[in-house]
Amino acid sequence: MRNTDHPVNIPRRRAMAAGLGAAALSALPFRVAMAESGDIVIGAAQPITGVFSFAGVGLNQGLGDYCNWRNEQGGVAGRRLRYISEDSVYKMDHEMAIFKKLMGEYKPPFFFGGSTGWAKVAAKEVEPLNTTLTSGVGFSSELADPALHPYHFIAAPTYVAMGGILLEYISSKASGSSKPSVAIVYSDTEFGRDPIPGIKARAEALQIPIVLEVVTKPGAVDVSSEVAKLRRAKPDYIIFHGYVLAPIPEFIKQMREAGMKAIPMGTIWSMDKTTVSSMGAAAEGWVGVMPYRYSYETDNAPMMKEMADYVSRTYPDQGYITLFNTHTWFAGMIFAEIAERCINADKALTGENMKQALESIENWDTGGIMGLPASLKSHQIPIGRIYEYDVKSELMRPISDWIETS
Repeated sequence: MRNTDHPVNIPRRRAMAAGLGAAALSALPFRVAMAESGDIVIGAAQPITGVFSFAGVGLNQGLGDYCNWRNEQGGVAGRRLRYISEDSVYKMDHEMAIFKKLMGEYKPPFFFGGSTGWAKVAAKEVEPLNTTLTSGVGFSSELADPALHPYHFIAAPTYVAMGGILLEYISSKASGSSKPSVAIVYSDTEFGRDPIPGIKARAEALQIPIVLEVVTKPGAVDVSSEVAKLRRAKPDYIIFHGYVLAPIPEFIKQMREAGMKAIPMGTIWSMDKTTVSSMGAAAEGWVGVMPYRYSYETDNAPMMKEMADYVSRTYPDQGYITLFNTHTWFAGMIFAEIAERCINADKALTGENMKQALESIENWDTGGIMGLPASLKSHQIPIGRIYEYDVKSELMRPISDWIETS
């Protein structure tokens, strides 16, 4: 849990006690001027408590840590990053209330939010303002469409691109002209359904047969009938999407009891090391796509080392750094790169100027967070690598080169 004395998240009452004064805090013109010529404000609504606090604590810490680390390096073109975050509890009404409050008080050039639903609603308010670029934890393909959401980007591949990376890997395992077969198991949620048409289209292009689609509710559900269908379909690989954990372990347990040899695969939110470790025996042989290196992979990855060193000296008892931390640290890097490009070009931090700066990021060195140079021209970064869980070390280990897909 974040130390509440951490300078990136000082509550308003403490800021007043520190001598800023109520008048200064309530003066909107002063705050807007500060955002334009002083501190570069990054607002956020993070699920620090509630059902997704296991992710939200890391998401909040990662973005705050990056801002503090960057300020230690001199900031962005000499200007400090100021991170202002509040707890959304992963409730849409809370998230929108925080968004509107911080937008009204600070007009932040950047805002990091939560779900796809939030991003869609926020976009309707952000576009006419022309003041703010947003990002978040939703990786829906719609959110990387500049025509629909011009002032939003994804600091990772979309879910469709993640599926494409998995399929590229599967295709590489073909024996002669025979391609391995695939089943797709996904949750009956917007998150789960989002990439399925795109994954099926990519599979068709690669001539990979999709032998079965299975849809379930997320969470602890009876999957015996679904496993029976999978046993009859005999896929070589099974892609699970739209879940964090359950019912994946139960699927794997029953599949193995039925003698199935299919390789289970996942996408980003079921790929954190702690999540996979919690699967117990079902974790053996778990494979999936990750857009970033894991925090312990610091060789030839100077930014991963910087992050690990910062966390080690700031939170000496923390140990492992989750993918949630890495995701928002990386999002902070992109915010800073956009701001720096605008400032160096003597352009104001407007929505349109920042969009142009975003789309100018090509062949960008991420310091090893990703293993290939990154481009954000398409408002996403369709790069990832395939990892497999190693039971002995309890670590995720890479089993492919870095893959870039369309």
